[in-house]
Amino acid sequence: MKRFSLTGLVAAPYTPFNADYSLNLGAVPRIAEHLMRQKVAGVFIGGTTGEWASLTREERRALAEAWRKACGPKLKLIVHVGHNCLADSQDLARHAESLGADAIGALMTSFFRPATLAASVDYCRRIAAAAPKTPFYFYHMPDATGVNYNMVDFLPAARELIPTFQGIKFTHSNLVDYGLTLAAAAGRYDVLFGRDEFLLAGLAFGAKGAIGSTYNYSAVLHHELMKAHAAGRREAATKIQVYIQKTMLPLMRLGGLQTGKAVEAMAGVDCGPVRPPLTPLTPKQLQLVKAELDALDFFSKIKV
Repeated sequence: MKRFSLTGLVAAPYTPFNADYSLNLGAVPRIAEHLMRQKVAGVFIGGTTGEWASLTREERRALAEAWRKACGPKLKLIVHVGHNCLADSQDLARHAESLGADAIGALMTSFFRPATLAASVDYCRRIAAAAPKTPFYFYHMPDATGVNYNMVDFLPAARELIPTFQGIKFTHSNLVDYGLTLAAAAGRYDVLFGRDEFLLAGLAFGAKGAIGSTYNYSAVLHHELMKAHAAGRREAATKIQVYIQKTMLPLMRLGGLQTGKAVEAMAGVDCGPVRPPLTPLTPKQLQLVKAELDALDFFSKIKV
């Protein structure tokens, strides 16, 4: 397979719902236009931020179809196809390939978990084989799945057994493993950084791309961070990163997904409520979050 690479910022969009929790696919073009203005490189849809585990397989297929139409040539489309049922994951992979998705990604199963690293790689091999012409990324998020093998060991095993393997979405705080994995990838595979709150650390190790939820509305800040780092302006880059961390405190305190979705609405892109069992912020919480971000002059700084 020809080398495929993701660089820059890739947003993990919120899945839009109506007030009755039904899919609001009509909102997808509006969200895509907003992300184009944010100048992100692509979208990783139907993942954690996209509430994949609360969507039916049919809804995930419909969501992928809507995003394929909305992305056009400006946004790369990466479809998350992970599922606790292998057959469903394979079906989603085949569907994504039929749409012409630029790549697919998959989380590891989180109920019945692989007992060995080899079993993890084999599971990914079976998913990727269902879309033999589409680049495959493993989505490493052990805090959610409970599966935590070192990616520096996973990478060579995946390279050997998965012809379409193109890299890893690394959503974990183990920077030792991140640095070692990135070094082992040696530019031949992507190791996409998945922790918005300390992107600067990933850049220091040599990250060329990142996937995250806050890039939905504050990509402009992260672009500034990346430019400062690339120019060698260490103090400026650190100052921007600390500011970003301050703006993320409400997400860490009240729940990243429901708070992030609320902040996205405050920024002018309403994606509706989160689905149960997640609960939306109360009116008082919304007021406090807005006041906290206003005190940081956040919304004027993220305007594009």
